[in-house]
Amino acid sequence: MSPVPADVLQVSALIAALALVHRPFGDYMAAVFTSGRHLHVERWIYRAVGADPDREMRWPAYLRGVLAFSVTGVLFLYLLLRIQDHLPGSLGFAAITPDQAFNTAASFTSNTNWQSYPGESSMGHTAQTAGLAVQNFVSAAVGIAVSVALVRGFARSRTRELGNFWADLVRGVVRILLPISVIAAVLLVAAGAVQNFAGIHEITTVTGQTQSISPGAVASQEAVKNLGTNGGGYFNANSSHPFENPNGFSNLLTVFLLLLIPFSLPRTFGTMVGSVKQGHAIVGAMAAIWCVGVVLVTWVEYAHPGTASQLAGGAMEGKEQRFGEGASSLFAVSTTMTSTGSVNSFHDSYSGLSGGVLLLGMMLGEIAPGGVGSGLYGMLVMAVVAVFLAGLMVGRTPEFLGRRIGTREMTYAACYILITPALVLTGTAIAMATGTGESSMTNTGAHGFSEVLYAYTSASNNNGSAFAGFGADTGFHNTALGLCMLLGRFLPMVFVLALAGSLAEQKPVPETEGTLRTGKPLFSALLVGTVTITTGLTFFPALALGPLAEGLAA
Repeated sequence: MSPVPADVLQVSALIAALALVHRPFGDYMAAVFTSGRHLHVERWIYRAVGADPDREMRWPAYLRGVLAFSVTGVLFLYLLLRIQDHLPGSLGFAAITPDQAFNTAASFTSNTNWQSYPGESSMGHTAQTAGLAVQNFVSAAVGIAVSVALVRGFARSRTRELGNFWADLVRGVVRILLPISVIAAVLLVAAGAVQNFAGIHEITTVTGQTQSISPGAVASQEAVKNLGTNGGGYFNANSSHPFENPNGFSNLLTVFLLLLIPFSLPRTFGTMVGSVKQGHAIVGAMAAIWCVGVVLVTWVEYAHPGTASQLAGGAMEGKEQRFGEGASSLFAVSTTMTSTGSVNSFHDSYSGLSGGVLLLGMMLGEIAPGGVGSGLYGMLVMAVVAVFLAGLMVGRTPEFLGRRIGTREMTYAACYILITPALVLTGTAIAMATGTGESSMTNTGAHGFSEVLYAYTSASNNNGSAFAGFGADTGFHNTALGLCMLLGRFLPMVFVLALAGSLAEQKPVPETEGTLRTGKPLFSALLVGTVTITTGLTFFPALALGPLAEGLAA
């Protein structure tokens, strides 16, 4: 079969699989977070941490739980990495340096999983499994918990209570992430992924050179890294390494995993608020943006100008023959439009315009479909903004799901939207102004600027992928990017939970003839337009200096 029909068949199979599980899995997650029953293993965990899962929390208490748990995670992981050389299973690797340990702890706790180190030659078994893999589970569960709290803000009325953070966190891990990860890990092992705790192997290559290969619990970490939209690879090559991603089946399974929860959570939202049409409108907007991104990147990479590209049938630089243009483009768009950050190709080698689309996917806020939890609450914040704009256009009081969108709600939404652009543009500007960004570039000109812009966009949006020619392992970048990850993750959560509390306090407003029907395709189109315009106005100047300038000059 020729490449283009194979690519179409692959995307069609992926969409069919996601559509097939959307309803049952979305409803299952709604049942998980509305159930009054606790499993025995969950009760053991609550007793161990001293939490009362039945005590309802107002949004400040919920936020304190999120921050306290996450700060503890940062400190624990930092300490673990600093004393790695004294731990069993270290494989003889040295302790991680202070700036690298801070960057990695911030990265995995914030669900970013940015890696400026080669995992196979830096992290031993204990650091990988007891440190990084654990954060893959719990950081994803934190995102789900915050999104569920916001959904309760829409679903409840005349109350200040949003549920219990500890119950939401534990249920997210025990009932959702853990069982699916076990199944996915078994499938990956069956496909050929590595899963063991062996020591370092010394082998002789075909050229007669000696190479050290460090295996480990790869399949289990690969499963949760994608299911939880984490992205941190066991190896430096990430999902282009055959130990992590052995073949076409594992590649498609990987993409399915990273899209599974983000595309199903809108159904959870619709079920919990009592109107599945609302969930359809949200997932429709997400799917429209994602599909456009996949088509654009695939088309540009196939049509990339140049004699070598034309002879190869597409721009194959930085891509593996076993995946080709279509599977690489599908993976790249999916990983940048979620907060995953795993890669099966070299994003730095994509054409200027394709790199711009990958950048834009992150700049949108990674809401198409976005990260686990963060994609849903990001899109719901944009829905609040879209409703407000629609109300202004027709001269009516904006309402969404029976809630009036007033000054307080719009203040929270505006603060949420402004945080990430401020971090991206300020971080990029400082790096370029001080020369630290320029000194870390592999390329010059527009593409070199794109490397710096991509790094700070990826960190601030908690993605974790990179234009890998960028030399990020310096004291300045480890610290600056680590701060961007933490601020980009937890500051928006403050305003999401504040918005949830404000909505939950309200008395429902009955629908009238003037109420905007937000469960219709028209609202999905309005939502896509709001997201696009907001991002375009914010980031167009930076994109014009980088990927657009490079693409138009090609």
